[in-house]
Amino acid sequence: MLPSRKTLTGKLLLAQKASEKGNIIPVAPDIIVADLMELGRSVEEIPQILFELLKNTRPDDYVGTRPPQRSYEAVIPDCELFAFRTKSKTIGCTVYYKFTIKDDKLWLVSLHRDRPEKRGK
Repeated sequence: MLPSRKTLTGKLLLAQKASEKGNIIPVAPDIIVADLMELGRSVEEIPQILFELLKNTRPDDYVGTRPPQRSYEAVIPDCELFAFRTKSKTIGCTVYYKFTIKDDKLWLVSLHRDRPEKRGK
C-alpha cells in the first residue's frame, strides 16, 4: 500500500536535510502561528521543533492517506502531502505535522497538537 516504508523514510530524510539547511516554508503562516501559540511556542522555534520531530519520526508514525493526499494550495499544487504523528519532548505532547518537499524545501502545511477526532481516529 502506498506510500511504502522506503518512500516514507526517503521523505523524512529529505525533510531533515531541508530543515537543517533552514529551507522551511510555512504554507499558511497565520494558521501555523496560531497553532504554535496554542502550544506556547513561537514561529522562531520551528527549526528546533522540526529537528526533533523529524529525527524521532518513523515510517510507522505516518497517519496520512494512502495514497498521500495531494495539495490544492497554489504554492505547492498537486504535491503529495505526508502527515505524521509523534511525541515531542520539546513541546510536551503528541504532535501532528504535515509537509511536502518541493524544490529542496520543506513546505510545512500543519504543525499542532494531535487532534485524533479531526483525523477520524
